[in-house]
Amino acid sequence: MRIKGLVFFARICYLPCTVNAAAAPTHDSVVKRAGAAGGWKFAARIIVAISLLASGAFAQTTIPETDPPLRPIQNMFEPLSTPALKIHETSIPVLLICAAIFCVVTTLLVFIVWKFRQRNEEDRHVEPPQVYGSSHIELAWTVIPIIITVVLILITARTIGEIQNAKIPDDALRIRVIGHQWWWEVHYLKQNENGEWVTDFIAANEIHVPVGTREEPKMTHMILESSDVIHSFWVPQLAGKTDLVPNRKNELWIEPWATGTYLGNCAEYCGTQHAKMKIRVIVEEQDVYEAWAQNQRTPPPPPPANVALGHKLFMDYACANCHTVDGTIADGVFGPDLTKLMTRRTLGSGAVDNTPENLFKWVRDPQAADMKPGCLMPDMKMLDSEVREIVAYLETLK
Repeated sequence: MRIKGLVFFARICYLPCTVNAAAAPTHDSVVKRAGAAGGWKFAARIIVAISLLASGAFAQTTIPETDPPLRPIQNMFEPLSTPALKIHETSIPVLLICAAIFCVVTTLLVFIVWKFRQRNEEDRHVEPPQVYGSSHIELAWTVIPIIITVVLILITARTIGEIQNAKIPDDALRIRVIGHQWWWEVHYLKQNENGEWVTDFIAANEIHVPVGTREEPKMTHMILESSDVIHSFWVPQLAGKTDLVPNRKNELWIEPWATGTYLGNCAEYCGTQHAKMKIRVIVEEQDVYEAWAQNQRTPPPPPPANVALGHKLFMDYACANCHTVDGTIADGVFGPDLTKLMTRRTLGSGAVDNTPENLFKWVRDPQAADMKPGCLMPDMKMLDSEVREIVAYLETLK
């Protein structure tokens, strides 16, 4: 694990910053790009890498080669969406100011330690001159920090305002994301004849969105809610961190301009399996996204005869009480909607890859050490033969 962490550290420190200042996305208001020397960006990457190593964030699993390019290292210094770009542009002057403060304080500390060091044995018995008041010193350490704080507040407030007050276009894709312990429920919304936003179809743990360009961005607007405790939605290359709070609706929007599978985590400790509450945002070309969405809307066909027993076992056991499968009596809401289970890359919100072997192990005992111990799905103590039949049925849900 430590070796993987060191590799992660090395890669994030040497990732190139490829954002083109001349090609900033057109938006209502985009902050002018703040210039920064390569050395400062390198130092900033080191700071971010150390913090991510300490938190153990963004562990990833593999996905099929047919998916959009995987972006496993979430480098906030390579923003690929408008909100992330705004945050990036704010972070540079903030890091420069903090680096300057660090250098000044460290230099003064080293100078004082050297200047007033003990030179001989007599120095141990001599009290240095005592300063009981200096208007110049007191003004300096009061006024300068106040000015620095005000500047940082203004920089941050401007960026927050631009992100939170952005106008949502009429053609924006609208999604409702609900955080659960420890998975994500994703409702794609549409307008009914009364102009109300209602659920079009439901997914889980993966968010598919269409890609735009910097000149013609395509916005995805998310409404964030929680069904139990406080969670936090964070995919660094797409947007900032936003909490999901029970009984409250928060909002988030992204405008990605590069296809790929972006990995993120719940960024607020929410219980036993917080570390395995991962999120994938899959940014696709418009036609690929439309094909995926149409498949999600299409009800699954009746189960084939060769999986009839697995279908019956699924309905007879508690599976149907917690999960929903469209077109069946299974209408549970406590677990992810399984209508299109086999179109997803992972199981257990990113705990393991979605393969036949892992699906068998998950149904057999989700509490196993290599699955997701502590999750709310119990071990049903089923026979292996029953598990195989249920898995055969689940593999038809695509």
